[in-house]
Parts: sequence; structure tokens; C-alpha cells
Amino acid sequence: MATDPVPSQTPEVELEAQGDLPPGMPELARNKVLSLLDEVPEPVLSVRIRLSQTHNPATERPFIAQANLDVNGRPARAHVAAESMPEAIDLLRDRLALQLTRLRRHWENQRGGMPKPGEHEWRHGDEPTHRPDHFPRPPEEREIIRHKSFSLARESVDEAAFEMDTMDYGFHLFTEINTGEDSVLYRAAPTGYRLAQVHPHPEQLGTTALRLTVSPAPAARMNSATAKRRMDTLGQPFVFYADDVTGRGNVLYHRYDGHYGLITPAE
Repeated sequence: MATDPVPSQTPEVELEAQGDLPPGMPELARNKVLSLLDEVPEPVLSVRIRLSQTHNPATERPFIAQANLDVNGRPARAHVAAESMPEAIDLLRDRLALQLTRLRRHWENQRGGMPKPGEHEWRHGDEPTHRPDHFPRPPEEREIIRHKSFSLARESVDEAAFEMDTMDYGFHLFTEINTGEDSVLYRAAPTGYRLAQVHPHPEQLGTTALRLTVSPAPAARMNSATAKRRMDTLGQPFVFYADDVTGRGNVLYHRYDGHYGLITPAE
């Protein structure tokens, strides 16, 4: 039985626009996002929208739109790029509608326990065409300019996939609840999702609703400088590794500005 939407009440909207945008784009983005909220079964507490244009002539999709919603304490996020700002706003609405659908199914399934097979809609070809392009910064100029440290969520693989999808992330770092291992989940065609762990224990993961493969290799032990050299050389979107001092799972990832960000667990 579906949950009825809550009575509509316009939430606080924070809107930021940067760059030489066509007239009326902020109001268009606001209206497109707010049009989705009547079907949300929980109160939307806040909306943050950011529109921008990159000035790199090599970028094929220079117009970027991002939205972050607080849906009764649960975040939902979409981040897209397009050849024009109206196209980016339309794509933002479509992506955000998908994230809100996932949240609605999550709330409905809470009464029934585990997620149902097929709840994760991602298929080969769905990913990463909507994402902004990375600034083509030469490897020798890249730096680790952001370091985020927080307590990793202890959750199942299905819960991690839900978090990753509703936040529109390319990967999700968490502590897998059955094995107690720091793990990273990411999308990998043709299987759908792939899991890497500091020490893999595929036999302890249990049944998952999503299509999943598990890397049999333990995470390499290294420090952030070694991880950066690997990123510089291989050009990967991220590197998952075990810190050579703490042994905890870390992720060094490629930011859209061409630099790197580092995620580490809080001790």
C-alpha cells in the first residue's frame, strides 16, 4: 500500500547562480525542482540549488546544475552537466525525480523489511553520461585539496547502494555490517555493482537485492602520497586502499576541478 503524499508546503529554497547564465534560469530551476515535491510522502525541509558555467573551452558540457534536498532528515542529491542551462535544468529534474522515487520506495519497503529485487534501477548505460566532466588538469599540477573524515556508516550492501544512489555518488565508503570490514561500493558494468573490502569476506555478506560482484583482492596498504602517485599514473576515478598506519579503508578520488579529495574514517 503506497504512502500518501504529505500536504504541500513550500520549503526554504537556497539558490546560487554563477557564471554568464541566460535570463530566468534560477527561477526556472526553482520551479522545476519544487514541482516534484507534491508527490513526496515526507516533508521536504530545505532545498539548495546551484547553477554554474565552466569557462574551459575544452568542456563539451559546460553548464552544471546541482540540487540537495533534506527530505525529513534524509538527503537526496543530483548533480548533472549539459550543453545548455535549460537542458541541464531538465536533466536535474529527471535525476532528482529518480532519487525521490528511490526514497519513496525505501519508506514503503521499511514496512516490509528487506529491499525487493529490482529496487536498484541502475543498468549498464544509465551511468555516467549525466555527470560533469573533470577539468583536464595535468597530473603534475594535481593536489589533494580536500580531506573529509567522518564515522563510516555500518550498513549492509543494499543499504550502501541505497545511500549511494539517492546521493548520486559514483562510490560509497562504509563499514559492511556483517563482516565489520571497511568497504567501497561502486558501479561496474556489466554486473551492476562491485564491492571491494580491506579484507574480503564474500561468504559472510549474505543475500543482496542488487546484482553484485566482490573483488577477491584485499585492499593494498599505502599512504596518501602513494595513492596520489597511483591516481596520477592510472587516471582512475578513485583509489580504495588501506592506510599503512591505521589499516582503515580510505578513498582518494578525482574531483571535478581536476584535483583530488581524500575520505578517511574518523577514529
